[in-house]
Formats: sequence, C-alpha cells, structure tokens
Amino acid sequence: MTDASSSSPRRRVAVAGASGRMGRMLIEAIAASDDLQLAGALDVAGSPSIGQDATAFLGRSSGVTITADLRAGLQGADALIDFTRPEGTLAHAAACAEAGVQMVVGTTGFSDEQKGELQALAQQVAMVLAPNMSVGVNVTLKLLQQAARALDDSYDIEIIEAHHRHKVDAPSGTAIKMGEVIAEAQGTRLADRAVYERYGHTGERQRGSIGFATVRGGDIVGDHTVLFAGTGERVEITHKSSSRAGYAQGSLRAVRFLAGKRSGMFDMFDVLGLDD
Repeated sequence: MTDASSSSPRRRVAVAGASGRMGRMLIEAIAASDDLQLAGALDVAGSPSIGQDATAFLGRSSGVTITADLRAGLQGADALIDFTRPEGTLAHAAACAEAGVQMVVGTTGFSDEQKGELQALAQQVAMVLAPNMSVGVNVTLKLLQQAARALDDSYDIEIIEAHHRHKVDAPSGTAIKMGEVIAEAQGTRLADRAVYERYGHTGERQRGSIGFATVRGGDIVGDHTVLFAGTGERVEITHKSSSRAGYAQGSLRAVRFLAGKRSGMFDMFDVLGLDD
C-alpha cells in the first residue's frame, strides 16, 4: 500500500462496484485525471465482468483486472471509492481499516447502527461519508441551511425527490440529508419532525413537520426540491442531476482531500470548505 503522505505524483484509487453505472463513471473519471491512477477494481463474485480489464468498456487497457478478491483489489491502493450497498460497504470498510486504505463512501441506506460502525472504523482510517458527492448538491445543502435559519416554523417544509426505477431505498439519502440539515439549522432533530407517508384521512398538516415525497421512474438520475411554503409566498430550492458525472468528480475531490489524513470521519462540507 502506498502511504497517504507519499511523494508519489498520483494517488492510487480502487473502485468498488466497478462494472455498475457509477463504478464505470468513476473509473472513466480516474482515467481522465492528471493526478489519480486506477489501482483496483472490485465487483461481486459471479459478475460477468470478473477477470476483465477495468477499462475495457472504454476501449483501452489499464492493466487492472476486475476482481471479487477484496484483499487483491485493495493491494497498492491509497483510497477506495464505494457506491455499493450498506452490507458490502461495511465489509469493505473493515478491510480498508485493516489495510490502512482510506475510503470515500457514497453508499446510501445505512441504519443508525451501521453509521456507528463506520464511525468506529474511521478512528482507524480516514473516511469521507456523504449521501451525495455532487458539488452542486452540497452547495444546495448549504443554501438550505441558510434558508432554514431565516424562515421560522410558519413555513411548511416539503422535500420532493425523484430517481430512476432501479433505486432500492426511499427516501433518497440526499433527501434525508436535506431534512437533517434543515432540522439541525432550526435547532431540532429530523426524527422528531419527519413525515414519510401520507394516506387516507391524515388530518391537518402538523406545524413544524418536514414532509417527504418520493418518485421512482424511468432513468431519472436524481432530482431534489425543497419547498418552504409560507402565507402568500413560497421558496423552492432545487437541484437536478442530468448525469452521474457530478458524483464522480465530487468523489475525486474527496480522494484528494484525504491525502495525508490518517483517521477521522469527514463529509463533503469538509471537502468543499463549506463548514461555518
């Protein structure tokens, strides 16, 4: 493994879920970068891509073979980028902590207990954990923080998100993060305010609640709108993704941010310098 403080001109990066849509976008972004190098490519056992060159889909050879062997896939890597599933990510995180390989985690759907496991592992190796790696989304989160501080609970808050038909968790991790940012900015907890379902005779909207609405269909990459509905006016803050390229570029910024960091849990506000 190359040490994080090495003078090597390029950081060596492994990618989990290498044959998936996000995995391929990450591999393409790494291949196009001037300061990063693909060091490993992981996929689940039984994937038809196992044994293939990781950049074969680009019509070129990288010399990196897609493997289901976690130890082999991490060998020589400085950092692993992981956009897979919670159980897989936790297994990868344990291996990374043991090997001293940093992690950039874009996986969503973690339980509170699983987040706690990642926090514990981050005491051994540095991680960036964010439900959305897009630079634009994280700027949107900052705008939501500012709006929530300025608008009191006379403004009803609704979070509407839309994703492709294949997404397996709802609401999206980004939508939940938006709710958490808003609640925290107003000195409260999302768990005490969230309304995730409405059906039948629900009665009046409860003052201070934060509602969620989920849309799943087609190939929508990711749309999020937060509505602050007051008396006589509405404020809407929206972010729309037209491709996964923004997630990939944000992930590479997170890899660069981790250079030289031994341990600790960070988020994209840290990476982008958006913290107060």
